[in-house]
Amino acid sequence: MTTRKAWLRTGSGMRRRLNTRAVLRAGLERSGEPGWRRVTAGGLLWGGAAAALGASGNRNARRAALRGIGAVAIASTATRALARPAARKVQPLEAAGHAASAAAFAAGVLLEAPRYGLVIAPAATALTMARIRSRVRHPGDVAVGVAIGVGAAALTARWWPVKPEVAAAAAPPRRPAPALPGGEGLHIVVNPSSGLSRSSDTPDAAEQLRTLLPKADITVPQEGQELRDVLEQAAERARAQGGALGAFGGDGTINTATEVAARLGLPLAVFPGGTFNHFAADLGNQTLDDVARAVQDGDAVVADMGRARVPGGPEQVFLNTFSLGVYSDLVSVRERFEKRIGKWPALVVGLAKLLATGSPVKVSVNGRPKRLWLLFAGNGIYHPAGFAPTYRTQLDDGLLDVRAVDGGTPLARTRLLLAVLTGTLHNSRVLTTAQVRSLRLEVLDGDPRFSYDGEVTREPSPRLVLDKLTRAVTLYRPAEKDQWLR
Repeated sequence: MTTRKAWLRTGSGMRRRLNTRAVLRAGLERSGEPGWRRVTAGGLLWGGAAAALGASGNRNARRAALRGIGAVAIASTATRALARPAARKVQPLEAAGHAASAAAFAAGVLLEAPRYGLVIAPAATALTMARIRSRVRHPGDVAVGVAIGVGAAALTARWWPVKPEVAAAAAPPRRPAPALPGGEGLHIVVNPSSGLSRSSDTPDAAEQLRTLLPKADITVPQEGQELRDVLEQAAERARAQGGALGAFGGDGTINTATEVAARLGLPLAVFPGGTFNHFAADLGNQTLDDVARAVQDGDAVVADMGRARVPGGPEQVFLNTFSLGVYSDLVSVRERFEKRIGKWPALVVGLAKLLATGSPVKVSVNGRPKRLWLLFAGNGIYHPAGFAPTYRTQLDDGLLDVRAVDGGTPLARTRLLLAVLTGTLHNSRVLTTAQVRSLRLEVLDGDPRFSYDGEVTREPSPRLVLDKLTRAVTLYRPAEKDQWLR
């Protein structure tokens, strides 16, 4: 049997052959390195840093941690793949690997959240310089590692684009929102079943709001009370006082509150209190302090609302997205795994599972029969193009962002999965996109199952018309969120 050869350069320029036994011996020798080197080599240091960022509870910090760990995984894979054909000394390759991991994590965090990256980057630089000054003196290999790490961080943006820190653009309301010092005239409903409410006692959330806005009226629905009924009652009291409605909760809570506020012509204060808070993030309301400041100063903008109407029947609004097909199931699977493995890997895992067990939906789109794996309609144009829309840059553009994955093309499942894996779905024939003001849908086979802002419902009719209610709701947000536009 032939032994695979690897040729390594010695310090004097001579070459020697490294057999399998030598590789094993080098590995045993490395296990005797000081503890900090083994921790760095194994990625435990950066895993701990990511855990610390995630534990901060800050949305940007959590995203930065996921991007940093994703970049480390890519960098580690790349250095190992390049190491085999390069076949150089074991120790220089170790130095390159350590440098690649440090640079990947620091660059990933810098891309997503510069304020946290400025803390991580000096630590990563110090560790890299320590490697150069140690007994492994190969600056060239360390430089290669740094280049690999930075490239890996940049590569993550191909699948998971960096979300801008600025809020989405939106116009100021024609009639100014009332300034409510201390929250006087503001009626806030705190949803006790929202994500953040479950993670801490609801009275704590309500108490924090009372501290920020001591004159506001705050209501926590009791067991057996319907959230919509409580919101309706709070809105009526706010209208009688010439004030505003407030809602603390996730996207589902804010969806209901927005519909009530828009119908009654009231400004709405969106307090982020759910697990993901997609609408609040696009609006720019990252913290309770942000919203409290906007309420007291009377700073507000207007936004569109998406609408799904049963012809001659009921209608449902959506602030973020409408979908049919496997999209709602895919979002559920992705969000279940996202905190542990990152958004893009969770998306791939969910997609592979659903494609293996699901089937396309037979649906008519503007009168044309189609077999679709999914149809997504965003309330406004989402970015990036492709399969994983993440954020909006405008909240009042009057358009629906429609994306449909055609199940009727040859090898549709395989092509869809490969396009997602390679980040090329926006150029794939299985994806059709359009920006429209309205869309007619009819489910031709099966039980109509639609999703509004992640909440799955079954409509009484298989027919729907999607359109927009333009600039339909006034929303409080801090004025400085718009200064970059001026």
